[in-house]
Amino acid sequence: MNRSRLVARLAAPVAALAGALALAGPAFAHVEVESATPQALAVDAVVSFNAEGESPTAGIKQVRVVLPAGLTSGDVSLVDAPKGWQLSAASDGYQVAGPALAPGKSAVYKIKVRQLPDAKQLVFKSVVTYSDGQVDRWIELPQGGTEPEHPASVLKLTAAAPGAKPLPSGGAASPAPASPAASSSAPAAAAPVPDPSSAPAAAPSASPATGTASSSSGSAAATVAVVGLLVVAIAGVIVWRRRAARG
Repeated sequence: MNRSRLVARLAAPVAALAGALALAGPAFAHVEVESATPQALAVDAVVSFNAEGESPTAGIKQVRVVLPAGLTSGDVSLVDAPKGWQLSAASDGYQVAGPALAPGKSAVYKIKVRQLPDAKQLVFKSVVTYSDGQVDRWIELPQGGTEPEHPASVLKLTAAAPGAKPLPSGGAASPAPASPAASSSAPAAAAPVPDPSSAPAAAPSASPATGTASSSSGSAAATVAVVGLLVVAIAGVIVWRRRAARG
């Protein structure tokens, strides 16, 4: 068998495997959410968000979030954010905004939640606004087992600790920044954007997400590694065949 025919025969399984791995990988929201204490009724839980910068020409200047049931804007305060960014209350949640970030840079910020609701998961619908007016709406939920194109961020919670109870009402945290990363010179509130829950999903960005440490990048790296090993195997077979033919 000549070399070109051998490569053609081996290339097809490689392509099929790579495609299967890509389809098998889970879909990840482009506004990632996580917490070190993802437990129902946890008090003063710090929740981290990572809104991926997906535009090659404009930077993120605002992220608006619709809070899940059981939380209001008075229950959250800003812990950390890009320099100059501040948190302000909205009718159904909050927004963090400030000077536009560099194109491709992710908007990473943290909030403190007075107490997480007694639920199995929390859904955070997010609207990301760029300096050129582009708006990405990550607000969709799975329907009939189908992963949406613009999924909302979901934080899974473990069961509440034994004896944990809801805190009494009142004493809500202030929405003012609690981190030196938020400058007092930043605007108190950014221009409002359309309600995420009623706005249609925006067209997907032409640029892929960049530079995040999310599990989506880990899935892609695993796929690349497997394909790389298979390519090396193909090269080894070709070299062996050529040596055998010469001998």
